[in-house]
Formats: sequence, structure tokens, C-alpha cells
Amino acid sequence: MTTNFFTSAELANMTNSLLDFYMKGPAMAQTLQDRPLYDAMRARQKTFPGGKDLIRGNVKGDYTTEFMGYQYDDSVVYRNPANIKQFSFEYFELHAGISFTGTEMKRAGIGIDDTLTGERRNSRSDNELQVITDILNDKIDDMMEGTARSFNSILWRDGSQSSKVFPGLQAIIRDDPTTGTIGGIDAAGNTWWRNRSKVAGNKITPSRANQTLIQTLRNEIRQLRRYGGKPTIWLAGSDFMTALEAEVTAKGNYSMTGFSGGKDVSMGEISLNGIGTCKYEPTLDDLGRSAFCYMIDPKDIMLMVMQGEDMKKHNPARPPEKYVYYQAVTWTGTLIAKKLNSHGVYEINTTYS
Repeated sequence: MTTNFFTSAELANMTNSLLDFYMKGPAMAQTLQDRPLYDAMRARQKTFPGGKDLIRGNVKGDYTTEFMGYQYDDSVVYRNPANIKQFSFEYFELHAGISFTGTEMKRAGIGIDDTLTGERRNSRSDNELQVITDILNDKIDDMMEGTARSFNSILWRDGSQSSKVFPGLQAIIRDDPTTGTIGGIDAAGNTWWRNRSKVAGNKITPSRANQTLIQTLRNEIRQLRRYGGKPTIWLAGSDFMTALEAEVTAKGNYSMTGFSGGKDVSMGEISLNGIGTCKYEPTLDDLGRSAFCYMIDPKDIMLMVMQGEDMKKHNPARPPEKYVYYQAVTWTGTLIAKKLNSHGVYEINTTYS
């Protein structure tokens, strides 16, 4: 077998090109399992400048000033409002990387000339480039799919799995929103700093006859909009979707446009009160929360990524004592909430009529 030599610079260029393809091309969308929350949050993420230790913002839920009646020389009161509170979220650094050895490459007929001068640099045939691309493609495919999977898992969990990853959605939209602190603000003492919740002892029992689940969700949407919320992301586990579909089919007619042609509950994809369609979230099943549903306002919960640190590519130098080559991506940021009363979490009783 003829060995075709590549300089380390050429190797780095090829791996960078493959990383670009997976990040920007169609391959990133062709995942093994849908990740609607991941897709929605990544598409809407915002940036913040480097040099900060925390991401901060001001919020206000209480008001002091009010009208009072008076006549003639009655004494009146002047208030001095001081109700602004500040949320703060720590950002985190995430890394994913792959390695491959010179031995692996040699067995595929590829040599790596990693000298500084780049001797034996020859023009490469399309066939030679295809061989090395195929080898690296498999490794980078694993890296990018694994990166997306693990990021999605972090995004959904509460951060208790590791102190070095950002707390995800369950740390912000809580089953019990009445206790603890979120972003440094005490939820117990500030009722406006809480999400909506109907879980555990307050879970919903669906009913085909009474449409309990649909009616409860309609009422909840009104409450989520009460203070200016606009929830447009509606994600549910498989048991929740099955119960919702059962109520729809029990009382409604099969239609693609909704009852009476309106944009209400409709077959095909289920929509409700203009918040968009209910999407199946496989990760909820993976987490043992197939009976749960989340309604999210993406303008109030978002990913924040440091400028220049969104899936940043790295080509670490080979250690002198090992013939091992590395590729990595890093992401620096966190998930923040600017408002909580525009989001909700709901659970159903899976035993129902």
C-alpha cells in the first residue's frame, strides 16, 4: 500500500472544513432523534460580551406608588419606590473533542508529516482526499451528534448532574415554583417570580367526555398571557400527547384546519389558542417525564453565548511524546430567564377515562 503524506496543516484544514459542514450544512439537522427544545433555543440564542463574571439584568414585580383620597387640608403620603431586583446567572464553559492516532491513519494508507517545514508536500488526488475525508467524517460525525445530544440533555436537566454545566430548563421552570432562588431572586418571597405549575398532587386527569385537559390548558394559556407573556413553544412527552389526542378525537371532527375552520384544536398537528403546535419532545420520555408538557415563552427564557465562543473550533498541538491528533469545539454561555410567569409545566394522570 502506498502511503500518501499530509502535513498537519493540511490535516487541520480538512477537519475544519468537515466541522464547518456539520455545523452549517444539512448534516446537523439529520439527527437520530428530534430535539425541538434544542433547535428552538439554539436558533434564538443571544450573545453577551466577554469580561463579565455573571449575566445580570433588572426586573420588577412590586409597585409602591398608589392613589389615595384627600379633602381640604388632609395629610397625604409620598412614596419612595425601591422595588427593582437584579437577576444574575453564571456562565459555563463546555468542551467536546475527538482524537485520532498516527497509527490509525497509516493503516488507512495516510501518513502525517507534521514537521514545521512541511516537507513531502505533494498535490493530492481526489481519491487521496476522499480516503482521509471518509476516515475523519466518521469521527467528526460522532463528535457533532454526541455534542448535540449532550447539550440537549444539559438544556433539559436542572444542573444537579454536574456543577460545571449550566442549570437547564427544569431549574427555571420548576415543578414547585414556590421555593428556592432562580437567578439569585427568591421565589418564596416574590410571587411574580414563579412559573405556572400543575404537577404531582395538582396534576390534570384527562377526560374524553369532559375534555378536562383541553379546558385546563385553555385556562392556563390565559394565565400565561396575563402579564404580557407570549408562549409559542409547546413541548410534550408521548403520554401527554396521547391523552390530548384522545380528548380531541372524542369530541371533534377530523379536520386539518380545526373546529369550524378556526385555528383551534385540529387534527394532524395539534394547536391550541394560537400558541402554535404541540410538538413531541422525545427527551421528556428519556427523562421519565412522558406525562409532562412545557409551555415556554422564548423571549423570556433564552440561551446566552459569549461573543466569539459559539461552537468555537480548536486544533490543539500534538503533545511531543505522543503521535495523537486532536480536534475540539467549545461553547461558553448559559440559560437565563428574564421573566417566569409566562411559562408553565403540566403533568397528567395517566389513568383516566
